[in-house]
Amino acid sequence: MPDVFACYRDSPQRRQALATEPGAAERYLLFGLDQLRERGFRARHNLERVGAPGWARLAGGAMKRALERAGGYGGDFATVLSSLRLANRADVVYSTVDTVGIPLMLLKRAGRLRPPLVYVAIGLPERLEQLRTDRMRHLYATALATCAAVVAYSEKEAEDIGRWLAGHGADARLEFVPFGVDPSLFAPGPVTATGGVVSIGADPHRDFGLLVRMAGRMPEVAFRIVTTADHVRSLPSRPENLSVESDLPFDLMRERLAEAQVVALPVRENTYSGATTVLLQAMALEKPVVVTRTSAIATGYGLVDGENVRLVEPGDDDGFARAVADLLRGEFHARALGASARVTVERELSWERYVNRIEEVLRDAAGARPASRSGPR
Repeated sequence: MPDVFACYRDSPQRRQALATEPGAAERYLLFGLDQLRERGFRARHNLERVGAPGWARLAGGAMKRALERAGGYGGDFATVLSSLRLANRADVVYSTVDTVGIPLMLLKRAGRLRPPLVYVAIGLPERLEQLRTDRMRHLYATALATCAAVVAYSEKEAEDIGRWLAGHGADARLEFVPFGVDPSLFAPGPVTATGGVVSIGADPHRDFGLLVRMAGRMPEVAFRIVTTADHVRSLPSRPENLSVESDLPFDLMRERLAEAQVVALPVRENTYSGATTVLLQAMALEKPVVVTRTSAIATGYGLVDGENVRLVEPGDDDGFARAVADLLRGEFHARALGASARVTVERELSWERYVNRIEEVLRDAAGARPASRSGPR
């Protein structure tokens, strides 16, 4: 069975997920590590030690500064350098975010990383747009071309990466893999939906300003935002019917979702974020969801406006408010929408399907034979 080395962004949330027991819901932040081990992969990761040693911080900082001075886009070189020896013992390296993926692909191009690299892109086109010189664009194009596969959770992001590479005379194997959720860990229960309109999220493209304006127009409805402290500080003055919570533990966040009458997920247009994780969790909980139709989720996720979610164009305050109000007024329609949403998750967007696809890409990159199993693909 192949050895896989997983590389994660070093964050408190990731380390907290690693500290929980396998089977805990928040271990989705490990992008299938537990399930890969269950399927026979020998798996290690870059966060087995606490922090990078001094030499790696010094060398990584110098590499990042030099790259950015030359017009490039940096990353967490320190974490990558400190785990490079372990990574080179694996059959395949699985980079789960761009923060570590960019250093890994550059080290791969330089011959310092030996195993095949599977790079998961989460917002890579936006990063590539920040490259300031032709020399850097050529460097990144040729580095991406060394990857055994580049995975994107958005069809649009995969297409944009492909076009960018072609425009710079390079090519790479691009794979669109829809993200997933475990329906058994996000299952509808006896919780009474008394929480009003709930919005949860931390990514930089969330349009919480739209939600604040909508709450001001609907003073009779309770609104709740659950986000990071940084997002809270950037919020405009908010009406009395809007409560805000920051940096909640995972279980409490899941409780807020379960209490919601309607889940509202406004997002500014971008190629990779459609509030996808919270969207799938809410759908699995049979919640009626109103979400922005960003390029990230417009295709590839089986979302149909009025059938399993309500989709609203980016920046459409009036349309978003109407969709939320319709669901609050129409209890039967809201329940039907939520029930259809869960069916969509179970049929097309389960965690098992997601891990199946990741396993296929990793096995192919490592040159391993596929495992024999039944079940959804």
